[in-house]
Amino acid sequence: MMEKNIKWHEGKVVKANRHKLHGHKSTLLWFTGLSGSGKSTIAVEVEKVLHEHGIHTYRLDGDNIRHGLNQDLSFSKEDRKENIRRVGEVSKLFVDAGVLTLAAFISPFKEDRAFVRSLFQQQEFIEIYVHANVQTCINRDPKGLYEKVDKGEIKGFTGIDSPYEIPESPEIIVDTEGQSIEKSVEQIVQYLKNNKLI
Repeated sequence: MMEKNIKWHEGKVVKANRHKLHGHKSTLLWFTGLSGSGKSTIAVEVEKVLHEHGIHTYRLDGDNIRHGLNQDLSFSKEDRKENIRRVGEVSKLFVDAGVLTLAAFISPFKEDRAFVRSLFQQQEFIEIYVHANVQTCINRDPKGLYEKVDKGEIKGFTGIDSPYEIPESPEIIVDTEGQSIEKSVEQIVQYLKNNKLI
């Protein structure tokens, strides 16, 4: 519950001023998909391309955030919800600062992704569904997590014994089962150009 004595303090520099200073708009690219689908890998490469084009960027990654800001959270449904809530609010600050922000989080629940979207204006939240089926992700298993699930060392793992709710109408669908990282990056960057976001 919001403390009644807390008031928002307006500044004299707003998002539009920061856009003008940076020479580009700010938006949030929200990468969602199963563990091993390629979210983080693609986000890293997209950020590299954008940086090379003079775009001010910052990347938020699920594992990295849990090293600091969200290190107190578990993987229970309640804590996963709080994890996404915090990341959404942090992303909102970055976008307000005029920074094109990339967030790579499994974010398995539609309700949580809808909450993050609700924090942003039109075209400021770009949902990118990084599609790869469970078997493809198991075969890749870049962090050895699926192997641990198979051994019974991890419970409540998304896509195995905890649901992943597929986005119904994401702005972008990247199919990493049949498409290279390079093509996926090109697809995302082209979307940003086509929509005059960069």
